[in-house]
Amino acid sequence: MPRSAPVPPDLHHVLTSDSWFASCPPALQDALLAHARLWLLGDGEALFARGAAAQGLCCVIAGALRIGFGQPDGSATLLACVEPYQWFGEVSLIDEQPRTHNAVADGESSVLVVPQTQLREWLDAHPAMWRDMARLACAKLRTAFTVLEDMTQLPLEPRLLKHLHLVARGYGTRTGLARQRIRLPQEQLALMLGVSRQSINKALKALEAKGAIALRYGQIELLTPPRSASA
Repeated sequence: MPRSAPVPPDLHHVLTSDSWFASCPPALQDALLAHARLWLLGDGEALFARGAAAQGLCCVIAGALRIGFGQPDGSATLLACVEPYQWFGEVSLIDEQPRTHNAVADGESSVLVVPQTQLREWLDAHPAMWRDMARLACAKLRTAFTVLEDMTQLPLEPRLLKHLHLVARGYGTRTGLARQRIRLPQEQLALMLGVSRQSINKALKALEAKGAIALRYGQIELLTPPRSASA
């Protein structure tokens, strides 16, 4: 079970590095922090499982969470790796249905959780703020449509490069510059793109030969701007 800890008092500034939180009205920002609880997870520990009841809105503060689910044959599907300071869990907050995926810690991680009941009560008392929850869900939906389109139209190399840039920009949530280097094992990339690890390894080496990336120890350095990912 995740362990609880006091919420750090100076989170507001770092949370504004997320474009959604930064664009929320100050009253909503204050309410999220006022109701939040901090949960600590060890490597491989689940924050929640697919089919579980919704606990509320979540935000990674340290570490990362793998979002995915297991297949009946025992294999895994990985949809995203959520890093600081990205918010998630808004779908079950809005429709009050069970969680759609597993959320598992990738290394020691800490997550803010704004409890479902308290947050819904506050939003019902401030109904205009529900629009901001819808904005968060819509941003995820737009990203999902883009990824699906890429799967049907792009060969593996440009699709992989575009996905690396997407991860570097926090799936479009970062307000500042995208990261130059990302830590994403080839096994996880293979699960995200639905191909074999061998295919990912070959595509990464091809991208490196073209000068688009540089493979560092445990990291991938992006050498070209995002626009080139779709070229």
